[in-house]
Amino acid sequence: MSFILTAVLVLGLTGLVLGLVLYVVSRQFKVEEDPRVGQILELLPAANCGGCGFPGCAAFAEACVKRDSMDGLKCSACKREVMHQIAAITGHDIELGVEKVAVVRCSGSCANRPSVRSYDGAKSCAIANMMNGGETGCFYGCLGCGDCVSVCTFDAIKMDPDTGLPVVDQEKCTACGKCAKACPRNIIELRNRNKMDRRVYVSCVNKDKGPVAKKACDVACIGCGKCIKACAFDAITLENNLAYIDFEKCRLCRKCVDECPQHSILAVNFPPKREEAPADPVQAPVVEQAPVVDEAPVTEQAPVVEQTPDNSVEQQSAE
Repeated sequence: MSFILTAVLVLGLTGLVLGLVLYVVSRQFKVEEDPRVGQILELLPAANCGGCGFPGCAAFAEACVKRDSMDGLKCSACKREVMHQIAAITGHDIELGVEKVAVVRCSGSCANRPSVRSYDGAKSCAIANMMNGGETGCFYGCLGCGDCVSVCTFDAIKMDPDTGLPVVDQEKCTACGKCAKACPRNIIELRNRNKMDRRVYVSCVNKDKGPVAKKACDVACIGCGKCIKACAFDAITLENNLAYIDFEKCRLCRKCVDECPQHSILAVNFPPKREEAPADPVQAPVVEQAPVVDEAPVTEQAPVVEQTPDNSVEQQSAE
């Protein structure tokens, strides 16, 4: 009995001593947290998406407080008003750039890009890309397994069952970039929203030569260069048989869209163009006869001028 009591006393004293040591150490090395970190965390969406470049929202909030300026700090999931509130808490000014949105640069739907092989492996774009390159003859386009959908924290991208391509909900997209990183073929790009969310871009990433690309997909870019000649702002370049539109230089004139023979260039959120009304064939003759009406007075005076010498001759013969 005394042995058990002794063991209990020893364990109790040991626990008490260790507890006192931990208390002293915690007090000695206590880190005072800036209260502004908590205020910023309340404004953040707590999505921990990593779009800001930090591991999570807590790390982003600490960076906002510790840095001397807000340069390079931007929560992609926050609205512009929230970022201004965060800047007000830190006491720094903030300059927000142009908002961006994810764009899927592939139009290789089931109708445009037929299947040439079968894939029965894991439903993952990364695995399919390593195995046999998917089920179509295009080794650059979308694989359709939905890796981009699974990584989106905001439910802003879904697979279209009819086309087999991902579709971005521009209202929900925060441009965090996770879908772009998850795509093994780099067909998802972050581009400027522009005014009224209008965008013009080449919806193809195929770098094969024209005949090969066209055989794999009916709407593939063939590198003809007609879009470059049509662009007056030097916004289109051609590299590795593929055209690319620089969204910083593009003025959304849409001339390249009309010139593309493959319909590879898409214009999003634009109103339909007005078709020019054909000329009215009934009014056409009226326009051509307008000069004849002006010459009418000249026709009436013509006989007076011609008969003047004749009259003089008749008067002389009469005399």
